[in-house]
Amino acid sequence: MDQAVTVETGGLEKLAKVLGVFDENLEFLARELSVAVRVEGTRIVLEGGGAAVGAAALENLLSLLDAGGNAGKGDLLYCLELAREGKRADFGSMMKDVVAVTSRGKPIKCKTVGQKEYVSAIRKNTVTFGVGPAGTGKTYLAVCLAVAAYKSHETEKIILTRPAVEAGEKLGFLPGDMQTKVDPYLRPLYDALQEMFGLETYAKLLEKGAIEVAPLAYMRGRTLSDAFVILDEAQNCTCEQMKMFLTRLGEGSKMIVTGDLTQTDLPDGKRSGLKQAVTILGDVEGVAVCTLTEKDVVRHPLVMRIVRAYEKDEQKRSKGEKR
Repeated sequence: MDQAVTVETGGLEKLAKVLGVFDENLEFLARELSVAVRVEGTRIVLEGGGAAVGAAALENLLSLLDAGGNAGKGDLLYCLELAREGKRADFGSMMKDVVAVTSRGKPIKCKTVGQKEYVSAIRKNTVTFGVGPAGTGKTYLAVCLAVAAYKSHETEKIILTRPAVEAGEKLGFLPGDMQTKVDPYLRPLYDALQEMFGLETYAKLLEKGAIEVAPLAYMRGRTLSDAFVILDEAQNCTCEQMKMFLTRLGEGSKMIVTGDLTQTDLPDGKRSGLKQAVTILGDVEGVAVCTLTEKDVVRHPLVMRIVRAYEKDEQKRSKGEKR
């Protein structure tokens, strides 16, 4: 018979948060781990083969609550993933570290261990590669750090760029001039900047050149000095484009390169410059490579499952091809 494991929540108010709306958190935990869960006073008792992992997940969730975080389903899922790996997150340290503040006064903080490591790497290194699936905050956190650096006068300019490679559509067939054509590809960057600066301030900074948002082709032949430069969707860079971009680095600048190697839109036969760069530059002093995973997805909990399903399918295909 499986031994019961008990978790003390420390009070009715905290117990209510841990249980979730209509006990949805406990029901979720019971399904995920095939355990029996019951409440005794302010304690939660788990029985079954996964009881120890479930208890560790709840301890992580309680730690998150103590640090001022939430106890939603997505939060529990992340705490469970940590528990499965035998990890305890230092949520207190994460919650104290404010990455940036939006124009409306909302503090931006890391939500996962992977994000915390990513932010720390950007602060410590001149060039940082952030590689991982959609929803892990790669681009958003990079923009937040760029804005924080600008506001604290650590940099004179923010440059955001992306390769204009599209899935299924050619730029030449889109109406308007080049800027109009590339705007849809740069929209996520515009949105993040507007949230951080506010629409009016963003427009003024853009007008005076303190913020530059342009396609990667516009970087050729330049030296980017005293700037915080972010290359987004870098999986769509060719090897030549990546080398061109990285060698634009000038004095007093910092570069962040983000991308998802599973979503390359390059033509067949073209190798991703991001894939090559993280392979050959990982040991170079001043360069950091941070890999975010599905555990760092901070959108809807379902996104984590979708990412994981695609990864499993990719692994099956790779095994099939090797045979």
